[in-house]
Formats: sequence, C-alpha cells, structure tokens
Amino acid sequence: MFKGKMIAIFMMICMIVVSAGCSQNISSADKSKLGEIKNKGKIVLGTSAGYPPYEFHKEINGEDVIVGFDIEIAKVIAEELGVELEIKDMKFDGLLAALVADKIDFIIAGMAPTEERAKSVDFTKTYYNAQQRILIRVEDQDKIKSIDDLKGLKIGVQKSTVQEEIAKGIEGIQVKSLSKVTDLVLELSNNKIDGIILAKPVATAYQKKNSKFIVPDISLGKDESAAIAINKGNEDLVKEINKILDQLIAEGKIDEFITEATKISEE
Repeated sequence: MFKGKMIAIFMMICMIVVSAGCSQNISSADKSKLGEIKNKGKIVLGTSAGYPPYEFHKEINGEDVIVGFDIEIAKVIAEELGVELEIKDMKFDGLLAALVADKIDFIIAGMAPTEERAKSVDFTKTYYNAQQRILIRVEDQDKIKSIDDLKGLKIGVQKSTVQEEIAKGIEGIQVKSLSKVTDLVLELSNNKIDGIILAKPVATAYQKKNSKFIVPDISLGKDESAAIAINKGNEDLVKEINKILDQLIAEGKIDEFITEATKISEE
C-alpha cells in the first residue's frame, strides 16, 4: 500500500516536471523572433524603394505602391510564415540601425552582406548576384569608355552601399553620395554629376526608362551579392528564410520576379 502511494507520488512529480519543461519550451519558442512574428501575425520589412527593379514606387490603378523583385520575395516569405507583410520605406543608410533597434524584422533592399555589416547583423544566403555598371548621359558616351575616362569626373553613388566603396577606390574621381538613387538620377539629368555607379539591373532599368541615359560596357570589377539581413541572435528566422530562398531559387521564381519587375519598371 505504502509502496503504491510512493509510486503514484513519484509519477505525479514526473508529470509536473515534464509539464514544466514543455511550458518552458513553448515559452522559449514564443520569445524567439520567429515565434514573436507568428504570434503578432505580421512581419515588418525594411527597404529603400528607389532601386528598380529591386524595389521602387509605381502608380498602379491610381495608387502609389512599392513593387520590385525584392518585394515579391518578401511577400513569399510572409505567406510561407503565415503572416501579413508590412513594408517600411526608409533611407538605405538608416536600415541597419532600424533593424538593430527592432523597428523592423528584416531587410530586403539589394543589400550586400559585407564583413562590416555582418558585425552588427546576420545575413541569409545570397539570393542574387549583380555586376556593377555606370549610368551616364548619352551625350557623354564617346568620352566615357573605360574606368580611366572617369578621372576628374564627379560620380554619384547611394550612401552606405557597395557602390560607394567601389567609387572611393577609383583614383582621381570626385564622389557624391546621396541617400536616394532617384535624387542621383535627377542630379545626372541636370548635369550636376557625370555618372552613377549602380548594380547592372538598376542601371539598365533607368536606361530603358529614360532615353537620355546609357550604360556603357565598362566593368567595375566587382559583383554585388544580395542577401537578407536579420538581427543577430535569431538563427531560427535565418534558417526558416534560407529554406524559403532555397525553394524560390530551385523553382526559378527569383528569375521570374526579376523579369516581371524589370518589365514594370519600364512601363
């Protein structure tokens, strides 16, 4: 009888311990970034929408919306996680600070996973690689045919980007850094700068949109890899997004998104 009671008590203690362990695991999952996103039913994207065909503003049916192949990737991520997507359009050079401060959940903005950036945030695998090119005015195409021809010229770049680093490494040029590519394009159009270093698909998109511009066949010798930035310590979210990227790449969806975004940017 006594032995039976002791066994019963022991079993109850075991059940309590197991239950407590499960509760703790559930609590830990809820506290993770992935759990937090699923609990609130929303994931907040930080981007800088002046970078076609990656992300840019477009008037569709009389409404200003943010579109682009990065946005399509973000939509798939939100759908796979079973949550809504909220988009915050910001200056590119303010994105990392916003991510570290938890004002956004992730960044998709054609961002290269540089060593310097990786000191403050984590990155997913690369989802796209783009060559670097320079956008110039058509009238200047005969005098700008190589990197050497850039000496003495004023070249525009977006702040805190790989393009800015490339420009600073070119001997003899003046570098003008602005937060928005659209402002740089306006500067180029108004003859205030002589060219803009951009990822090839972005430069090509602006060329096709405006007959005043051209992208000469000048290689700047460095490809840009785009990856998704996530705040440090959120390995579960990085792992989940990497799975989604693997699927998109395997199915050729990202190439489809790029083709469609380029078409929209030219309309």
